[in-house]
Amino acid sequence: MTQTDLTVVLENIFDPLNISAVLRSCDAVGIREIFVLYTKEYLDKRGLVLGKKTSAGTFKWMDVYVFDDMETCFAQVKERYHRVLATLPGEKSNSLFDLDLSAPTALFFGNEDEGISKKALSLCDGYFTIPQAGFAESLNISVACAVTLFEASRQRAVKGFYTAHPQLTETQQELLFDRWSNILRNGEYRNRGVPVGKDDGLIPPVFVEREEYIPEIIPKAIPVTKFDL
Repeated sequence: MTQTDLTVVLENIFDPLNISAVLRSCDAVGIREIFVLYTKEYLDKRGLVLGKKTSAGTFKWMDVYVFDDMETCFAQVKERYHRVLATLPGEKSNSLFDLDLSAPTALFFGNEDEGISKKALSLCDGYFTIPQAGFAESLNISVACAVTLFEASRQRAVKGFYTAHPQLTETQQELLFDRWSNILRNGEYRNRGVPVGKDDGLIPPVFVEREEYIPEIIPKAIPVTKFDL
């Protein structure tokens, strides 16, 4: 059952396989959109392209929004999810298991090597850590995200968000079903994130029909002679 007020924000994730793993976890707990932020120069032009195998087909059910401006990303996320909580080891952080994740929340995870940038941390509304008994200081990004999401799912299940108290009305559920049906009917091209710029309006709710983003495909040059190869 779709969770309309829970999402994930990823900052400068280098390995697309980690993003694919996050997508699978999001799909498993009913998240239908995530936000990907690229501010590093070496990631700026790479784009986000995930294959069917690595994403296990979840991309077609997910809206993945890609930003290169941090303020724009936070503005869009806070407009819908109100608070952003970041993973951060240390005394400033609460235990994951002390958080109320049944409330509207965006969960922020950082780069595999450097973690979350100082600027992003300054824009977050709170911090949390995942308790560990071993010697390692942190979990892999996709594992940390999965652990956090399933704790959120557990809390939400207790409150009936997946059963007695769904977050989408019947009409909204029908609209979302129609949108997905149209996506499948028009072809499986949803293997790229949707870029969002400073001048773009607010992102529509997941159940709202919109013109789906189809990236421009530049055809490869066809060699005329063997010397063009």
